[in-house]
Amino acid sequence: MASLNQCLASLARLSLAAPARPTVTPTILKFLVPSATAPLVRHASGGGGMRKRPAKKKRTYKTFRSYDLSEIEQYSLCDAMRYIRAIEVGRPPASVKYDVAIKLKTNKNGPVLRNTIRLPFPVKSDSRIAVICPEDSPLMAEAQQLGAVAVGQESLFESIREGNIPFNKLICHVDSQEALKQANLGKILGPKGLMPNPKAKTITNDLKATVQELIGADEYRERGGVVRIAVGQLGFTPKMLSENIRALMALVKSDISNTNDNHLKTLDEVVLSSTNGPGFSLNGSFPPTDETLKPEDLQSVM
Repeated sequence: MASLNQCLASLARLSLAAPARPTVTPTILKFLVPSATAPLVRHASGGGGMRKRPAKKKRTYKTFRSYDLSEIEQYSLCDAMRYIRAIEVGRPPASVKYDVAIKLKTNKNGPVLRNTIRLPFPVKSDSRIAVICPEDSPLMAEAQQLGAVAVGQESLFESIREGNIPFNKLICHVDSQEALKQANLGKILGPKGLMPNPKAKTITNDLKATVQELIGADEYRERGGVVRIAVGQLGFTPKMLSENIRALMALVKSDISNTNDNHLKTLDEVVLSSTNGPGFSLNGSFPPTDETLKPEDLQSVM
């Protein structure tokens, strides 16, 4: 019994004399455990020290990405329309739009294409135009007679700041151009594509001609190297859609030819899609789909 007590006393002394385990602080742990995102490598000099491997630089491209069209299946206009109509079957024709995306080979930091076009067969008929002009002026009365839904200067600016925007197109008379600059409405109107500017011909001194031109007209703008615009409704015939696409392509080609020679732009691909359907790359042909089409209709779309 005495020997058992002596053994227990010896074990107690040994446990009290055992050194405490060292604690590892987060600072020490940072150097002991290598980071998964920054692997440690030895110095090139052969020393035993460790250093972080430099992060690999992401490759950047000066131009937008393009693909080899020889490996992509392309369709004639009539074939693409046939597939789109099959996808959109059962939907109201007036609620479905044909959209065209024109892909360009262009530099990322180059100028963008922007223009207004009146298609031979208008797609939209809900143009609501507002006119910025001096208050209580003959211009204000003229704009109201032309059917503008909102007219004025400071009163119209205040309405826009309050979020009351009952229009989808905005015209500014040259007499109110300076007031428009001082109003600082670019952050509100710019994202909506409503900011008047000379390139879009929405800053004018002839309200009547501009309003008549905008009724039934559509504006397009290059974004990310692509020009997108609605070119028809689901109920359009192949000939109607072909005329609209041909008019659009002619204007886009004209815009490309007028760009600066230091920023070359070329056509890459034309894709036809719909509101709820996928895109079909067009090959530029227009084969007949029935016997009623005349030979002169079989012209190249692009």
